[in-house]
Amino acid sequence: MRGVRKTFPGVVALDDVAFTVRSGEVHALMGENGAGKSTLIKVLTGVYPKDAGVATFAGREIAPRTPLDAERAGIATVYQEVNLIPELSVAENIMLGRQPKRAGFLQWKEIRRRADEALARLGLEIDSSRAVSSYSMAIQQMVAIARALYLDAKLLILDEPTSSLDEQEVAELFGTMRRLKDDGLGIVFVTHFLDQVYEIADHITVLRNGGLVGEFEKAQLPRLELIAKMLGKQVAEVEKVGATLAIGTPGETDGPALLEARGLARTGSVAALDLEVRRGEVVGLAGLLGSGRTETARLLFGADKRDAGEVRLEGESAALAHPAEAIAKGIGFCSEDRKSEGIVPTLSVSENIILAMQAGRGMLRKLPKAKQLGVANHYIEALKIKTPSPETPVENLSGGNQQKVLLARWLCMQPKLIILDEPTRGIDVGAKGEIEKLVESLRADGMAILFISSELEEVVRACNRVAVMRDHGKIGELVGAQIEEHAIMELIAAHEE
Repeated sequence: MRGVRKTFPGVVALDDVAFTVRSGEVHALMGENGAGKSTLIKVLTGVYPKDAGVATFAGREIAPRTPLDAERAGIATVYQEVNLIPELSVAENIMLGRQPKRAGFLQWKEIRRRADEALARLGLEIDSSRAVSSYSMAIQQMVAIARALYLDAKLLILDEPTSSLDEQEVAELFGTMRRLKDDGLGIVFVTHFLDQVYEIADHITVLRNGGLVGEFEKAQLPRLELIAKMLGKQVAEVEKVGATLAIGTPGETDGPALLEARGLARTGSVAALDLEVRRGEVVGLAGLLGSGRTETARLLFGADKRDAGEVRLEGESAALAHPAEAIAKGIGFCSEDRKSEGIVPTLSVSENIILAMQAGRGMLRKLPKAKQLGVANHYIEALKIKTPSPETPVENLSGGNQQKVLLARWLCMQPKLIILDEPTRGIDVGAKGEIEKLVESLRADGMAILFISSELEEVVRACNRVAVMRDHGKIGELVGAQIEEHAIMELIAAHEE
C-alpha cells in the first residue's frame, strides 16, 4: 500500500500511509488508539473506499469495494470481536455462504467434511457438529481463522486475536501462526501486547495520528523505543512517563465495607465466595481466563441471578436481582465486552454518556438537550475523550476513547461502587495509563472500585486488596505490600493440583 489517504467528516484518519507485508512473515501493525490501524485494515479489506493511494496484492493492483472482494482476492480477516453465529454449528459457521448443495438441498455430510479439513489445517480436532457457542473463546477464535482461510487466503489479518485468551491459548495460537507462516502466508498482527509482538513478529510498522512513523525489523527496535515512537516522544520522556505511572500498590483501607458478599454462588458459574469492598478502596479480582472473575461481577450487578449467598450494601441486605436495582443503589458496571454490552454504536458520544442518567429518569422525563450536551462536554474534557464533537457517532471513536465514554456514562451517575471489567482491554499504552490514573483519582475521592484485569501488573499497580480466583472460586486474598505478580501466580499455581 502506498500513499493511502482516508478522511471522514472533520477527521483525517490516514494521510500518505505506506504499508508492506511479505509472504511468510508476521508483520505487527502498532500504534495508539486513533493512530489509524483499524482504518488502514478496513481500507485494505474493502470496508472503506480509500480517497487516494494504490494497493497491490500478489503483483497486481487491487481496489476492493467490499470485504467479499478482498476475500476473493485472497485477503482474510479475523476481528477482535469474533464474528460467528453462536447458535450455528462449527461447520455451519465455517461454510456459511459457501455451503455445497445438490438439487437445491444442503449437503450436510459434505459441509462437515470440508469444515473438518479446514480445522485440520490448523491442527484442531473438535466436533464440528456442535454449536460454536459451546466452545471456549480460544476455540471460537480458531474457528474464525479456519473460516477465513477456507478460500485459500494468501494474507491473514488478525485484529487483537489474543485479547480474550489466556497464556496457554496464546501459545497455541502462536503455534498455528508459525505453521501458517511456514506455509507462505503473510500475517498482519494487530495487538497492544508488546511482549507478544516481540515473541511472534518479524517486522513492525508504527502509525501515529493517521500517519506513518516507519517500518522496522523487530531486532532493530527495542521495546522502549517502540513505545516512544507510538507516543511521539523521545525515549527519555517515555522513561519519565513510566515512572509517573508506577503509582505503587496502595495500602489497605480502614473503615466499614460499602459492599459485602457472603457465600455468593451460582451453579456452574461461581462457587461460594466472600468478598468486600470499602470506600476509597480498589479491590482486584485476579485469575486465569475462566476463573470466574466476570461471573462474580455479573452476580454483584444483578446481570445474573445468584443461587445462594447474601449481598449487603452499607450494612443493609440488598437483593440486587436486576441491573436496574444495582444502578438505583449506586453501582455501575463497565463490561469487558464494550461492543455488545457497552456502547450503542449508532448513538452519539453525548447520547451514550447520558444513557444511564436518562434511564434513571424514565421515558417520560427526557433530559433536555442543553443538559445532555453540558454533561457530555464536562466528561469529554475531564476524561480527555478525543472526539470531533459530542454529536459524533461513538462507533467512529477509537477503542480507548469508547472505553472512556463508558466510564463517563457511569461517573455522571456518581456511583458509590463501580465495577471495571477489563477496562484497558484492547487499548493502547497511552490510554491505558490515563485510565489507570483515573482509577487512582476515583479511589482517592472515596469511590469503591472492583477492578478486573488479565494483566497482573495492572492489578499490582491499582489495587489495595486482591482476591485471587481459580476454577470459579476464590482461593485466597493478598493485601497491600503482599500484592506482587509472583505472589498472585504462586497462589494460583499452589491450587493447580
